[in-house]
Amino acid sequence: MLGLTRVNHIGLRVSDFETSRDFYAKLGFQYVTGPSGPEPVAIVEHPSGININFILNAAKPEDQDAKATNILMDIATKHTGYTHVALEVEDAELTIRQLAELGISLSAEPMTHPTGTSLFIRDPDNNVIEFIEYTGLKHLKS
Repeated sequence: MLGLTRVNHIGLRVSDFETSRDFYAKLGFQYVTGPSGPEPVAIVEHPSGININFILNAAKPEDQDAKATNILMDIATKHTGYTHVALEVEDAELTIRQLAELGISLSAEPMTHPTGTSLFIRDPDNNVIEFIEYTGLKHLKS
C-alpha cells in the first residue's frame, strides 16, 4: 500500500536540546546533526536504525502552564494525537535492570498482555516511551 517500507523517523518536540540529547544517549541514541533549519531540528539515531528528530521549538517548562503534564496522557479529557512510541526489546526483565542501572525509573508497573510485556518510562518532557518484549499476534488468530 503506497509503497511504504518503514517508519523513517519520530518527530519529538522538546524544550531543551541538551537535556533530551543526554537522556536519549542513555538509551543508546547517538547525536547525528543539528540543530539546524528554520524550525531548529537536531537528529539522534539508535544503532537499530530508529531515528528521532528533536524539534527545538517547545516552550520551556518554566513558561508552560502545566509543567509536569502530558496533555495526551495525564488529563481526564482524551485529546486526539500520538500518545507514545513503542520500542521493541528482546528481554523485558533485562531492560528493567538496565533502566535501573541508568537511573531511569518506570512510570508504571510492567504490564503483561496478549502481545507481550510492556514497560513505560517518561523522557524529560514527560513523553511516554514504551518498551515491549513482543510475543506477536499469531497465537491470537483463530
